Amino acid sequence: MEWVNETLVREFVFLGFSSLAGLQQLLFAVFLLVYLFTLGTNAVIISTIVLDRALHTPMYFFLAVLSCFETCYTFIIVPKMLVDLLVQKKTISFLGCAIQMFSFLFLGCSHSFLLAAMGYDRYVAICDPLRYTVLMGYGMCLGLVAAACACGFTVSLVTTSLVFHLPFHSSNQLHHFFCDISPVLKLASHHSRLSQLVIFMLGVFALIIPLLLILVSYIRIISAILKIPSSVGRYKAFSTCASHLIVVTVHYGCASFIYLRPKSNYSSSQDALISVSYTILTPLFNPMIYSLRNKEFKSALRRAMVQTSYPVN
Repeated sequence: MEWVNETLVREFVFLGFSSLAGLQQLLFAVFLLVYLFTLGTNAVIISTIVLDRALHTPMYFFLAVLSCFETCYTFIIVPKMLVDLLVQKKTISFLGCAIQMFSFLFLGCSHSFLLAAMGYDRYVAICDPLRYTVLMGYGMCLGLVAAACACGFTVSLVTTSLVFHLPFHSSNQLHHFFCDISPVLKLASHHSRLSQLVIFMLGVFALIIPLLLILVSYIRIISAILKIPSSVGRYKAFSTCASHLIVVTVHYGCASFIYLRPKSNYSSSQDALISVSYTILTPLFNPMIYSLRNKEFKSALRRAMVQTSYPVN
């Protein structure tokens, strides 16, 4: 009977927007519009980078991969959330919850390491421009993306395995709108300090290590920029890094608040609010920050629009 009790929870019930019952239809309309706009924006960015040869550079290759990550990230969470806003019973199976957690952790952790790769790309471009094409060749770019995905896969697999091997036989009411680590852990009947420590350390690895790599890159970048004699040259060099810095700040600000806190400081309402920002808003803003601030991309987009409107016979 003990084994039966430990497997009673076969599904979880989402309570993320239960306190906003009267606004759920309005939230559905707003989130749907933002989601469709996000998909459209990322599709335009990826297709423009693929079609325009002028954008076949490491920086835009990483941007296309970033847009793919953002699109997949929202696809894992937002459609299910939109459906739940319209139905009375907001449930997900035990296996479905595990798959959702693994998928968003994989993409989120890979995203962190990809930002570190993009920081290294900016470092090479500014600090060693003469060897940029050699150091950042196609093989190196693919290798960095593969390494980012490998790290993301490892962290997500170990974390998800640790979480869903815990016994769940009490409440199945999840105070969130998707299967995030903290709200799921809160429902576990018991878990050892070792499992909590391992999960926390994996979060540190996925967030702090890439952040340290980014900091090292920017310390060297700033040092190189300060040696440029003209103010115009310094501004031009720094402007190539501004978009990356904005995205890094937003990503690590939200992620650190959610995943690098003691469990005692967990707040379901705060987490849900922050999670809305990084699952719905940042996937929209991040690629736009990169593309709309970049004259080269805007020129390529105009060329692509002209070719689409007036195809060459």
